[in-house]
Amino acid sequence: MADCIKDIRNKVGHEPIILNFAGGILVNQSNQVLLQKRSDLNQWGLPGSALEFGETAESACRREFIEETGLHINIDSLLGISTNHIQHYPNGDVAQAIATFFVVKYCQGILNSQNDETLDLKYFSKDNLPRIFNHQHETCLK
Repeated sequence: MADCIKDIRNKVGHEPIILNFAGGILVNQSNQVLLQKRSDLNQWGLPGSALEFGETAESACRREFIEETGLHINIDSLLGISTNHIQHYPNGDVAQAIATFFVVKYCQGILNSQNDETLDLKYFSKDNLPRIFNHQHETCLK
């Protein structure tokens, strides 16, 4: 998807565009939620990212969990869809984020933050969350 977004950006520059995202909430046995410290913004949020062309939100969520956390997950239920956030990126890009969030369950794998999109992965208590990078993710965590 990064190449698709780069292709679009080569044509429209930093002009506002609409992007579709999918992500999920994974809660451990201690009722803590998994958060990812994102490399693009150096801030915390839920694992997930943009859909690739032709991909469903469910498959994008599963793919992103593998890529960003090393974990294989199953989709448990739809948490919600958010359409009211305009994201301003450090490079000047602007996008309206259409985000689909799922409640997910751990299936297999070992937590691994060694990838280009992740600086850190940690479980946090819902009453002791770090600063979250955008309003859509904050709303999902409430």
